[in-house]
Amino acid sequence: MWQCCRASCGESARPPDTPFGADAAPPTPSTATTSILSVLDPAPMTDLRLALYQPDIPQNTGTLLRTAACLGLAVDLIEPAGFAVTDRNLRRAGMDYLDAAVMTRHVGWTAFEAQRRASGRRLVLLTTRGTTSHLDFAFRDGDVIMVGRESVGVPDEVHAAADARLVVPMRPGMRSLNVAVAAVVVLGEALRRTGGFPPLDPALRGDTR
Repeated sequence: MWQCCRASCGESARPPDTPFGADAAPPTPSTATTSILSVLDPAPMTDLRLALYQPDIPQNTGTLLRTAACLGLAVDLIEPAGFAVTDRNLRRAGMDYLDAAVMTRHVGWTAFEAQRRASGRRLVLLTTRGTTSHLDFAFRDGDVIMVGRESVGVPDEVHAAADARLVVPMRPGMRSLNVAVAAVVVLGEALRRTGGFPPLDPALRGDTR
């Protein structure tokens, strides 16, 4: 079930029991939506957040929602996206993991930035224009790790607002990683540094001898 909130808009939200799935109409552009798609406790297990700036490709967004659900992160989606943000578009890559995802949709950059500043969180931007390796950055709880559009990244306004601009070191001559891959590489390091990985399920430990 998709539930709505007023976190980033001043207008009425959709009723919390209104379905927003493959055959339901998406919310109007003036509406922010919080998606809590879990029958379990939806609270994320880490205070890190992942922000997606106007994503172009639903498969990448679905993949990142699946990743966030597995690792216990909440996701901020900054609209407009390059596709209809529907269950049908996200389910192919997100699969049933979407049922455990926590996502807040923001009507635009201004709404997201106002909420982020009010919460006192740092904005950590992943960009090919970055000069600091993600391996050299001191991540901390509460950081919002942002990836940009697959086609053009983020505008200068977003670059200027970022508290840090990080890059994943690569071999010379290689231009960039897929946005979902880059996000996972950096999230892994951020979770390791902050002790944010979920505990290993004892049933999955196998033979420890």
